[in-house]
Amino acid sequence: MNFKADIKLEYKTKKQAQIALESLKPDNINYVNSKIQGSTLIFKLSGESIRSFLASADDLIFCEMVVEKMLNEMK
Repeated sequence: MNFKADIKLEYKTKKQAQIALESLKPDNINYVNSKIQGSTLIFKLSGESIRSFLASADDLIFCEMVVEKMLNEMK
């Protein structure tokens, strides 16, 4: 079975979305496809097993939380 999901994260500005994309890119190579639409960062996840799919989603969300904290500190 193949599992798929889109995760959309909205930022205040396109620049913040770009910073988040660049910060998360090294960890997501070959696992997650991503793109920016305006100030929204869109991740497309997929996995062959529920375990790997959920692990990828969990890693992505945890790393994004760190990026979000950094962006808040930059204000």
